[in-house]
Amino acid sequence: MEHFAAYVAIDWSDQKHDVCLVDSSTGKREKTVINHTPEALDEWAISLRTRFASKQIAVCLEQSRGPLIFALLKYDFFVLYPINPNTLAKYREAFSPSRAKDDPTDAEYLVELLIHHRDRPEAMAPR
Repeated sequence: MEHFAAYVAIDWSDQKHDVCLVDSSTGKREKTVINHTPEALDEWAISLRTRFASKQIAVCLEQSRGPLIFALLKYDFFVLYPINPNTLAKYREAFSPSRAKDDPTDAEYLVELLIHHRDRPEAMAPR
């Protein structure tokens, strides 16, 4: 899985962020929830920096601008891959014909898009 230590997808909302992480060395998939506060986001990011020894981490999210993108750009070990919401909706429809939206499942779909199609979206470099 290339040069990233991990692949992370975040499905954000105004209350919480559902996260799906795939560790490149093990292939293990982990799900977690981050509270929608700057402190919780910072604590989570710092824990990933420590865990993966400051190696680069690919992060996929369903937006191209906004406060979450802005907040994540300050971490020099994150490489952000914003995904158009329509792209995720079509991907979801392919696997869930009912079109039911579920934040944890959307985070899993986003991480799959990132791992298998990261050459498609343009990466955003840290500041």
